[in-house]
Amino acid sequence: MIFAAGLGTRMAPLTDRCPKPLIPVAGRTLLDRALDMGRQAGASRIVVNTHYLGAQIADHLAGSQVAISDEPDLLDTGGGLRKALPLLGPESPSGPVMTLNPDVVWTGPNPLAALQAAWRDDMDALLALVPLDRARARVGAGDFSLDARGRISRKGDFVYAGAQIIRPQLLANIPDRAFSLNRLWDLMIARGSAFGMVHSGGWCDVGRPEAIAEAETLLTEAHA
Repeated sequence: MIFAAGLGTRMAPLTDRCPKPLIPVAGRTLLDRALDMGRQAGASRIVVNTHYLGAQIADHLAGSQVAISDEPDLLDTGGGLRKALPLLGPESPSGPVMTLNPDVVWTGPNPLAALQAAWRDDMDALLALVPLDRARARVGAGDFSLDARGRISRKGDFVYAGAQIIRPQLLANIPDRAFSLNRLWDLMIARGSAFGMVHSGGWCDVGRPEAIAEAETLLTEAHA
């Protein structure tokens, strides 16, 4: 699943008339970059959720066989994933499923493929992480720490990079309609079943207009 329903307020004024996933970086939209990553990792079903200027995203995806989960009201990442589960296939309520944030540029190994290679049956979630000192255009502190077994805990010098494999079963424990996946991660952290994998390549958060140039520099460096 690709999360594309956000308002993109940090990216204004570029998002005044264009949804953030359709903003181009180095000549290719953020959404198309995310779709390429999913397809290259072997995803057989891809779902994109939409809300703000969703018709533009639907037009962009027309004829692509990508399913759209439209959200008349914003559901945040947790609620959005739960709404999209029927479109992800009959096995999706138990999972695992891959999710991806499109407002990121990566270099190096495909993170979704790397997550699949590292996935184990004892995991409820496996998050792609980058060290804070390699997180280009990141604003703010880190998100997580890693222990010797690779389990995550809150606060630390690793940033959630926007890609993960996650089992959706614990969504049933959250009654709210709209909520963040942070709620689900906290349940899994408490169970000791939330893990992290450090991405070995480059990464840039494309959340603000000035980050586009930095992301393009990252891509240029990777192909130098």
